[in-house]
Amino acid sequence: MANIVMYTTATCPYCMNAERLLMGKGVKEINKIRVDLQPELRAEMMEKTGRRTVPQIYIDDRHIGGFDDLHALDMAGGLDPLLTL
Repeated sequence: MANIVMYTTATCPYCMNAERLLMGKGVKEINKIRVDLQPELRAEMMEKTGRRTVPQIYIDDRHIGGFDDLHALDMAGGLDPLLTL
C-alpha cells in the first residue's frame, strides 16, 4: 500500500471527506500533519505545494492536491493504481 501524507486540521470537513474516501479504498494509515497544532508546518506545506488550504495530500512523493483533486482523480480512475503501488 502507498504511503499517504495529509496536511490537515482537526475540524476541516474536506480533510474528513478525504480521509473517508481513502479509508474506503482500503488505506489503513494516513500520516497526518496537523498544521493547526504546528503553524510552522503550514508554512512548510505552503512552500511545498504553493497552496494555503487543507487538506494537501501526497501519495508516496506525488502531490495530489486537496479533496476536490483527490475526488476527481478517483472519478477518473486514477486513484486506485496509485494506492496499490
